[in-house]
Amino acid sequence: MAKLIPEDLPRAVRLRAASIGSEAEHWIEDLPAIVAELSGRWAFEPGQVMGGGSESLILLVTLHDGTLATLKVGMPGVCDCANEARVLRLAAGTRYVDLYRHDPDTNALLVERLGGCLGDEGKTAREEMQIVCDTMAQCWIPVETAQDLMTGGEKAAWLADFIGERGRLHPGACESSTIERALSFCEERAAAFDPAASVLVHGDGHAHNTLSTLDGTGYRLIDPDGLFAEPACDLATIMRGWNEELLGGDSVALGIARCHDLASRTGASPRAIWQWGFMERVSTGLVLHQIGMTDEARDTLAIADRWQEVSVW
Repeated sequence: MAKLIPEDLPRAVRLRAASIGSEAEHWIEDLPAIVAELSGRWAFEPGQVMGGGSESLILLVTLHDGTLATLKVGMPGVCDCANEARVLRLAAGTRYVDLYRHDPDTNALLVERLGGCLGDEGKTAREEMQIVCDTMAQCWIPVETAQDLMTGGEKAAWLADFIGERGRLHPGACESSTIERALSFCEERAAAFDPAASVLVHGDGHAHNTLSTLDGTGYRLIDPDGLFAEPACDLATIMRGWNEELLGGDSVALGIARCHDLASRTGASPRAIWQWGFMERVSTGLVLHQIGMTDEARDTLAIADRWQEVSVW
C-alpha cells in the first residue's frame, strides 16, 4: 500500500477531528508517521483503511508471518484504547476480538482480523438481537473487583446526571414524565449495584460491533466500553435499539416481549433489563436530538414516551 495520507480517512473521522479542535487535527496529520513507526515495530504491511467509525483509524494489515490483523489508532480525548486493551485482556478466551498488541504512547491496538458486521448480513431484527444477546452472554465473566472499570452503580449515577441535564436543555424532546421515570430507574439501579452479582460487561453491544469470524464459525465483539455491572446492564443496548421493529406494531407489547425474551435467554431480571433499557433509550434519544439527528431522536423518544407508562413488574 502507498503511504497513508489524511485524505484516506473516512469523512466521519475527519469531521469528528475538526469538531474537537487542534489536538485531534494534529493527530490526523501525525497518523502517517504513527502507522509507519508501528508497522516497523509490529512487523506488518498496511492495507485498506476501513470506515464505520468516527473516533479512530481502522486499518487492515498483514503481519510479516502472514497473519491477518487489524490496526486501530484512537483519536486522543475520545477513544481510549488503554481501557479497551484492559477489557480485552480480562476477557481473553471469550467471544471478544483477540488482542495482539497495545501501545499506550500512540493509543493503538493490534487485534485479530474479523469479517463483516452482523448488521450487514440481512438477518431479521429478531435474529440480530438473539445473536448479539448470546454473544454478549458468553463474555460475562466474573472478576473479583472493578479493576478500574466503571461500575454499574457509577454508570447509573452518570446516566442520571446526563439525562437530568439534557432534559433541562431540551425540554420538548420528550415528555417530562419520561425524564422523571428515567431518573427514578437510575436511582433504583444505582442502589441495586452489588459487586457479588456483577460481571465484566461490554457496555455497547449492537449489530454493528458484532462481527463474524473469518472462518464463519460464529461472532466476536469489538469496541467494548467495559463495565463491572449486572448482566442486565449489557442488555440495555438491545432494548434501546431496533426501533423499526417496535414502531411496526404495538411498541409497548413488543418491548415487553423483547424484555422477557432477553430475560429467558440470559436469566437476568426482567425488571432490571427494562430499567436499564429505558435509561439508555432516553439518554440516547437526547443525544440524537442534541446533535441534530431529529428523525432518529423522534422515533427513539416516542417509544420511551409510550414505555414510561408501563408498570414495571
